[in-house]
Amino acid sequence: MARILGLELRKKGLVEENDHLLKEKAPAKHFRDNSRSAMSYMRGDLLSKTRKLVKGLAKSEPVWLKAMEKAPPATFPRAENKLKPISLPEDVYISKFFQKHPDSKHEDPIKISGFDPPPARVFGWRVLELKEQGVSEEEAMAVADMEYRAERKAKKKAYARLKQIAKLQGNKPPPNPYPSAIKEIQAEERKFVHDRFHDPRILGIVQKLKEERAAFLQDRSGSGRF
Repeated sequence: MARILGLELRKKGLVEENDHLLKEKAPAKHFRDNSRSAMSYMRGDLLSKTRKLVKGLAKSEPVWLKAMEKAPPATFPRAENKLKPISLPEDVYISKFFQKHPDSKHEDPIKISGFDPPPARVFGWRVLELKEQGVSEEEAMAVADMEYRAERKAKKKAYARLKQIAKLQGNKPPPNPYPSAIKEIQAEERKFVHDRFHDPRILGIVQKLKEERAAFLQDRSGSGRF
């Protein structure tokens, strides 16, 4: 009998404890519901926000609301988070061109601020042009490749002819009108290389750095640190 009474008292205590916990959680739940309803008023554009505030008696109806409802502002789609890479129709043939002519990246000049497109893009445009005329892809690539090789060969012959004419006239050979990208960079750096070994001001700076380096090594060896 005492055991049964103990079980009933324990059940009664658990029920009272659960009721107490529910009463404590009720205000928090009520607060969350109110915060969610308040946040719902802040969603949407200006027109939808104003409608909700006026309907909920939280704001008096502005004079421009009816006019905006008749002519609502334009809505634009949201931009996607992931940007799509820009691709052109000739990009496929440009990659194939570099696979066949990897030296073009170093030999053919690329003018970033110029108006002449690089040979790889000209190759891609030529393939697309031939395909529009009904030529198959393989034949179009073969024709474009043949034209590229012929153009490079003609440029080399033209410069060789210029050097022959200068030699016959006893003049210094003119600079190559079609230099490679590497030679263009070397021509721009030639002045700085010359100044490094002949400019007295730069030679003085180099000598000072050498003296500071020698003094540092001497102090380091004298203190016994290695």
